[in-house]
Amino acid sequence: MGTADIIPGVSGGTMAFIFGIYEELLDSIKKATGEAPKMLFKGKVKDAYKTVPWAFLLPVSGGIFSAILLLSNLLSFLLDTQATFVRSFFFGLVLASGYIVSRRVKVWTISNVISMIVLFVGAFELVGLIPVSTPEIYLAFFLSGALAICAMILPGISGAFILVLLGKYDQVLNAVVHLDIVILLLVMGGAVLGLAMFSRVLSWLFAKHHDLTVAGLTGLMLGSIRKLWPWKEVLQTGIDRHGEIVILQDSNILPKTIDVSVIAVLLLVTLGIVLLIKLSSFNRDK
Repeated sequence: MGTADIIPGVSGGTMAFIFGIYEELLDSIKKATGEAPKMLFKGKVKDAYKTVPWAFLLPVSGGIFSAILLLSNLLSFLLDTQATFVRSFFFGLVLASGYIVSRRVKVWTISNVISMIVLFVGAFELVGLIPVSTPEIYLAFFLSGALAICAMILPGISGAFILVLLGKYDQVLNAVVHLDIVILLLVMGGAVLGLAMFSRVLSWLFAKHHDLTVAGLTGLMLGSIRKLWPWKEVLQTGIDRHGEIVILQDSNILPKTIDVSVIAVLLLVTLGIVLLIKLSSFNRDK
């Protein structure tokens, strides 16, 4: 989940859904941010401690933060130098995840199909938006964390991409690399608030409208692959605060010729599809 969250266009929520821990994750977050604090305020410290599912949350959150801290430099380098191949692999992962998640819809009704189509279009348009510039103030980092975490737990919508849209991706990634504690605490504080609120909405949707929600999440996943299409043509660039050229807008294109790089892209897409199907089968067997 942590590795997926670093890549703009890929969601850690997608990985949670594939591994079958998504609804447990939402329920655990709800207990840790709702029931436990209420007991704590009443002075029931022991009961509050027992309410939090530590055995689940500690390894999951530890894995997420470990991946972010250990892989930020590597993935930042690969996205700068081998972006086409990185996108190819994750394109295959997300494409396969959309198919796998769609199989969890028990009955495909008209309303479920409409839900999938509407959210597919919404995600497709969202990932095509041009990034904006937001001020480098504490409140902006806090709100960016709150919005990004909502996207991170949504299968199909990337929290990293939301940071890109808000003009905060490079700044937050730089804070991770250089351990800027103030910025990291602000982003994490916003993330905790956003997670506490949005997890309740998602839990309610799963409890009351399971198939409709899963169908919509399938649309989100499939719509987001627009961002991961391997071949891009740059339409607009800008200058970031470090004086470096950054891509503001691009469009998806087809390769002009069939060469070694095209074959490599197709192999990486296939690898992503096969890997995710194998992981899904392994999880189902377990």
